[in-house]
Amino acid sequence: MKKYLGAYKKESILGPLFKLTECLFELMIPLVVAAIIDRGIVGGDRGLILRLGLLMVGLGLVGLACSLTAQYYAAKAAVGAATAMRQDLFDKVQSLSYTQLDRLGASGLITRMTSDVQQVQSGINLTLRLFLRSPFVVFGAMVMAFRVDPKSALVFVAAIPLLALVVFAVMLFTMPMHKRAREMLDKVTGKTRENLSGARVVRAFAREEGEIKAFGERNQALTGLLMKAGRLTALTGPLTSVIVNAALMALLYIGALRVGAGYITQGAVIALVNYMSQILIELIKLANLIVTMTRSLACWGRVRQVLDLPVERGSGKEREPLGEEAVSFEDVGLTYPGAGAAALTDISFRAYRGMTVGVIGGTGSGKSSLVNLIPGFYPATRGQVRVLGRAVREWDPEALRERIGLVPQRAQLFQGSIRDNLCFGNENASDGDLLWALEAAQALDFVGKAGLDHLLEPGGRNLSGGQRQRLTIARALVRRPDILILDDSASALDYATEAALRKSLGQLRAHCTTFIVSQRSASVMHADLILVLDDGRLAGSGTHEGLMGSCPLYREIYYSQYPEEAAP
Repeated sequence: MKKYLGAYKKESILGPLFKLTECLFELMIPLVVAAIIDRGIVGGDRGLILRLGLLMVGLGLVGLACSLTAQYYAAKAAVGAATAMRQDLFDKVQSLSYTQLDRLGASGLITRMTSDVQQVQSGINLTLRLFLRSPFVVFGAMVMAFRVDPKSALVFVAAIPLLALVVFAVMLFTMPMHKRAREMLDKVTGKTRENLSGARVVRAFAREEGEIKAFGERNQALTGLLMKAGRLTALTGPLTSVIVNAALMALLYIGALRVGAGYITQGAVIALVNYMSQILIELIKLANLIVTMTRSLACWGRVRQVLDLPVERGSGKEREPLGEEAVSFEDVGLTYPGAGAAALTDISFRAYRGMTVGVIGGTGSGKSSLVNLIPGFYPATRGQVRVLGRAVREWDPEALRERIGLVPQRAQLFQGSIRDNLCFGNENASDGDLLWALEAAQALDFVGKAGLDHLLEPGGRNLSGGQRQRLTIARALVRRPDILILDDSASALDYATEAALRKSLGQLRAHCTTFIVSQRSASVMHADLILVLDDGRLAGSGTHEGLMGSCPLYREIYYSQYPEEAAP
């Protein structure tokens, strides 16, 4: 909190300060009431009653002004801190590796960035307003009671520790529950997100009832835990009320005896009762504050979990001259966290400047895992991956990815114009650069009709699958990368368009090393180097002609797509 509230030091000090000033005026009111009774009513002095009445109104108005000022400063500090926290959280997520993102999960990150930060904001606001005010009023009322009558005030000494015990016991038991509840909320959010994105599949297989039941189970588990925490929290009000009302009874009894004995006045008893009532009100506020703080601390712990994740940074961002060796793998292995078996094992190869490298294999053979190691999305668990002459772990991630153009397996576009989407690759690209990239990606025909300023729906829903793939290829080409990775990014294209795309990409050979991941033999057969993967291992590498003679798996894939008698 020190980091986020540091920018709001003035507000963080003035908010509680004005609240304490309000408390001082509030603590004076019972004394004024006592004076009205003892000196005004008993003495029959109407002028004094009027003057003290106006004084009481004045104290109330000044207290109201102080309260509003405190609320303004507390809200400003809380909203500002939450804004900075949310921004840091978003920036942190952008810097995390794929491994860390997989472990946290999309639904968990969404909950942290929205609901959890909102809870922390509420906690900061209430803390600045009430965390000092409530204890100040409680102990201030006790001190003032001792000034009125020390013997009667002993009731306060007995009641306050009991009240504190109740409040903090509830906090101790409910805090772990709220933390578990936030984790369950992640699961509910994840199920909701899954059903919204897969609504068509659910309906196509008539699985609505099953999904409703699965959601209901998670929702009921969350509800049950929150109900349990709510029942414990609900005990705070009745228990504090019982203690305070018992103290009031004792106070009235002792006060009556002392009034009868002539030690104190009737106004003093009313003042003591008012102070006890103030304590009751403040403890109810404090109980609500404790509940909010319990939730906020649980949420803050989840936010801190993301903010404290380490981000590996390399030694610099300078653009070194590109050597002949573009990418090399040296006995590389990859095992995903929590996976039972390795995704890649003992992969070794070298790709030089201007080469086209094809990666082929069956489903689940590790093709995408291999190319994801090049930009450093996942760290190799053994061996070493070198890009442009430097180990991936030595690169600054941002600098490394500036040199790479990646077209992911799933074509992902963003809401906005075609121009905005293409400029993800290079925000300073001119219209000429964009048109060149579109032409190279075989997308100029449909973009030329719509125009660069044509608006896309979220995910590019108003485009066909092939159009989305071609736009994502153009987005990568706008960067004019040193290494271009096409991860099965032509699967929605017809053979003629894919052939034209391969021919166009072949003209980039002078400055760009291209990796083509595909299950089609036609997509990789003209590559300078073909890597054949089988269950995470390198089953063969070489040219098409060499592999047809030396690699049975490659030959099997090839003839499964081309009948032997019709194969080119």
